[in-house]
Amino acid sequence: RSYLAYYAGITQSAFEAARRWFGWLPGGLATGTIFAVAGFSAVSGASSAAAAVFAKVAIPEMLRAKYDKRLAAGVCAAGATLDSLIPPSTLLVVYGIITEQSIGKLLVAGFVPGIVSALIYALIVTWRCWRQPELGPRITGYTWPQRVKSLPATTPIFLVILIIFFSMYFGWATPTEAGAPGAFAVFGFALKEGIDRGELRQCLLDSAKLTVMIFTVIWGVLIFVRFLGFSGMPEASRWATDLNMPPLAILLAIYLLYFVLGTVLEGIGMFLLTLPVVFPVIMSLGYDPIWFGIVLVKLSGIASLSPPVGLVVFVVNGVRPDIPVRDIFKGIWPFIFADIITLGVLTAFPEIVTFILESTD
Repeated sequence: RSYLAYYAGITQSAFEAARRWFGWLPGGLATGTIFAVAGFSAVSGASSAAAAVFAKVAIPEMLRAKYDKRLAAGVCAAGATLDSLIPPSTLLVVYGIITEQSIGKLLVAGFVPGIVSALIYALIVTWRCWRQPELGPRITGYTWPQRVKSLPATTPIFLVILIIFFSMYFGWATPTEAGAPGAFAVFGFALKEGIDRGELRQCLLDSAKLTVMIFTVIWGVLIFVRFLGFSGMPEASRWATDLNMPPLAILLAIYLLYFVLGTVLEGIGMFLLTLPVVFPVIMSLGYDPIWFGIVLVKLSGIASLSPPVGLVVFVVNGVRPDIPVRDIFKGIWPFIFADIITLGVLTAFPEIVTFILESTD
């Protein structure tokens, strides 16, 4: 869907609408990029794809508007991590397979935290550019009719959101079944925009490579989990629950573990290595497994930004080699701070994740 959406013009339409509606704010073009990525996440499923697409579309526009290059690159890298929360999400699917949780519930639960994350990103950008206007000058001159005129082009995004979200929310389809009509809708829009045979072939090849990679990882995960089960390691991890410590302290220690691992591993690798041991501890402490999945994906988002690995940072650099990796890493630190705030909000108010699940029971 990510590649079809790009050739269908959905990415460009989302960015242009966001530019017209949010450009007047301090750092408004960066804020518009964040919300454009959030919308694009509904037709995507991989952070790396979102990072690559918006590095092509948004960074040139921000640099032309005299935005700081570190902010421009940082907002594309950080905004791409929203793809991991807003359904459909590859990481949530992998988490559900490893822990044997409902993938449908996980995908539905990720929607509100994804929007909360986008809002906190936007507030951080607005505050920084209000304090330092040279980071992101305002873009003015758009009239209300021009703003309204940009909305019809974003219809494909809202259509795919409705198809995927409501089909899962009301139980009309499984996550896989909901993704199929969503992908078909994007394909229809790509045909309408005149995608040629070469572009379609490249889309199919890229999608096939991504699918093979995901399934290969899943096979490895299932084999690894089975061997861990034979070894008795998940049961041995129960010692953590016998510690004379409050559950919150153990949970914060688990957060710290993922912060450290995130400097050398990306999300799926962390899930593979840690969940067979960590998940039984979380369950024995009484935490909701769906809530923990959302929190863990948020931690994975921080990992994908953190040096020295920072997967999406290197994706942005691969598209824009003129912006050094060093500068991109400098640009993402405010967003890591925003992610820590989001993590604190989700921990203090787990109802942000669970309330939508209770309404479906």
